[in-house]
Amino acid sequence: MSSPKQLLERNRAWAREMAAHDPECFHKLAAQQAPDYLWIGCSDSRVPANQIVGLQPGEIFVHRNVSNLVIQTDLNCLSVLQYAVDVLQVKHIIVCGHYGCGGVLAALRNDRLGLIDNWLRQIQNIAAKYQTALDGLFDEEQRCDKLCELNVIEQVLNVCHTTVLRDAWARHQAVAIHGWIYRLQDGLIRDLNVSISNPGTADLACRGALLSL
Repeated sequence: MSSPKQLLERNRAWAREMAAHDPECFHKLAAQQAPDYLWIGCSDSRVPANQIVGLQPGEIFVHRNVSNLVIQTDLNCLSVLQYAVDVLQVKHIIVCGHYGCGGVLAALRNDRLGLIDNWLRQIQNIAAKYQTALDGLFDEEQRCDKLCELNVIEQVLNVCHTTVLRDAWARHQAVAIHGWIYRLQDGLIRDLNVSISNPGTADLACRGALLSL
């Protein structure tokens, strides 16, 4: 395990490497932030947004929380969403979950972990909604992976239902929401085929994505 001092040393090495590759990179980053993408992902340390899609600092605006949830009362997430859409004018919002998510598994097992149990209740509600589909799967790993997929689709729908997106679409702002899921075992992202660019297609797109799972 690296010590905090080693992390600082690595930071200096990284900064030197970046500047050697592009002497103006930090000046350009300091001057403006103009990403086209907002990433809403899981806090899991194995899912770094920039790296897995091959983007550089400044190219993607990131919000992460346990199990990539978008909850209408979460002012942190909603503030990030509002800033990304209204101020940064992002063109795409990506909700990206990952297979084997510990939060999803804990919700599926009904584990008692403490304060986070209240947060994971949102996923338990999704599990209850799709109980029949989950019960038809062979083992716990399959059920967890399916719930990870279902969770992404539900969170895409939650983004669509926020006042931030409804207001943006009402003023004809071009912004689309996409649902993806990442596999830790091979580093690949799967498109869950739910992309929504206007409120009229939200429910239909989510139903189509559910049928394709």
